[in-house]
Amino acid sequence: MSVLTIKKLLEEAAIFAISESKVTHELLYGVTDGKAVGTHIEKLFRSSLETKYDFSVKGNVASGLDLPTLNVDIKTTSIRQPQSSCPFRSARQKIFGLGYHLLVFVYEKKDDIKTKAGRLNFLHTVFVQQERTADFTLTKLLNDAKKAGANKEDIVSILNDRNLPVDEIEVEKIAEEILLKKLDQGYLTISNALQWRLQYQRVIDFAGKEKGILKVG
Repeated sequence: MSVLTIKKLLEEAAIFAISESKVTHELLYGVTDGKAVGTHIEKLFRSSLETKYDFSVKGNVASGLDLPTLNVDIKTTSIRQPQSSCPFRSARQKIFGLGYHLLVFVYEKKDDIKTKAGRLNFLHTVFVQQERTADFTLTKLLNDAKKAGANKEDIVSILNDRNLPVDEIEVEKIAEEILLKKLDQGYLTISNALQWRLQYQRVIDFAGKEKGILKVG
C-alpha cells in the first residue's frame, strides 16, 4: 500500500466528494442531526482511504484528530449552517491557530420520499492549512493594531475586550508573543465556549483565493 500524503489526501477527497454526490444512503433518510451525518460520511471517507493507503485511520486519543499522522482533522457540515465544534485546548488557538489542518466537506442534503433514502450533494471541499485556522476578526484586529504601532498595553486591551477564556498572567504572555512574532491572518470564525464553535462560511468564500485555503472540489 502507498503512504498517505497531504497531496494524495486532497486528491482522494475530491474523488470522494464527486462519487458520494451520486449515491443515496438509506441510513441518512430523515436524519436532521448534522453530527450523525458528519460521523457517517467521515467514516466512509476514512474507510475508502484505508483500502488504498498504509496509515492509521483510527485517530489518536491524545491528539483527537481523525488523521494524526498528517496532523489533519476532518469536518463535515451542511451548507445551511456551515459550522462544527472542536476540542478547546487553549485560548491561544483563537490567535495562533488550532495547531492542525482542517479538511472540510460541505454538503446539501435532500431526502427522496420514493426510495426513502438521503442524498448528499457535496458543494465544497476545502483544505485549511493550520496557519490559517485562527479567528478572522481577532487576528485582523491584532495585525491592524501592530501596524499602527500598538504596545503591550494596547494588545492586552484588545484581548480583554474579546473576553478570551484566559487569566491575566496568560494574557500578558500572549500579548508579548503577539508583538514579537508574525501573526498569520486566520479565516475561521471561532466562538468562545468549552468547545470551540468553528464557522466555515469565510473559508468557503475564500477557498482558492487566499494562500493556505485550498479549493479541493
